[in-house]
Amino acid sequence: MSRKVGILGGTGPEGKGLAYRWARAGEEIVIGSRDAQRAAETAAQLCTRIGGSAKIEGTDNAIVVPQCDVVVLTVPFSGCAALLKQLKSVWKPGTVVIDTTVPLAAAVGGAATRMLGVWQGSAAEQTKELLPAGVSVAAAFQNLGAELLSKDEAVDCDILVCSDDERAKQIASELAEQIPGARALNGGKLENARIVESLTALLVGINIRYKVHSAGIRFTGLPIKQ
Repeated sequence: MSRKVGILGGTGPEGKGLAYRWARAGEEIVIGSRDAQRAAETAAQLCTRIGGSAKIEGTDNAIVVPQCDVVVLTVPFSGCAALLKQLKSVWKPGTVVIDTTVPLAAAVGGAATRMLGVWQGSAAEQTKELLPAGVSVAAAFQNLGAELLSKDEAVDCDILVCSDDERAKQIASELAEQIPGARALNGGKLENARIVESLTALLVGINIRYKVHSAGIRFTGLPIKQ
């Protein structure tokens, strides 16, 4: 299926890592940023790293949204609400938004091992509230670190995908399984994102205590996909 995947905040570590993995898998990627020049430079760097087959471009966030079928939100949680309000008029019906953000207290100067309280229950539910009707939301990739994404090795991580929309859940799962080593798991309704997001704070603490950057989550006892 031909589709464009836009990544808002794509010049940051998480967005850049996802762009790299998906472009290597053959997806057409549009990196978004507040600074269009920076987005274009990031796209050029990734194209050079991957080689001639890569399809990546970079531009302003507001230009990314209307041209993409799937839009991935990777901006820091502290800036999500303002960005979504700014972009409210440019979304097209049928777009799938994948929210990767986590409301860690570090977003406002606190500890990365603590969560901020979100009135809607989770970052993903806040995103859904701020998007227009006709745009679907899935929560995914909160527990897969940017450092792992930036490398070439397979990751050792399950990706929980939460959504109230089956099409959004399917698309997010397809993208998850384009990352070597990753396995997409149905995490249930979007409200379950509040549980998945909180696991990130736990993983941050584990990484600190064990002096690693690669702690992930695996669920045992499930059928292995062939």
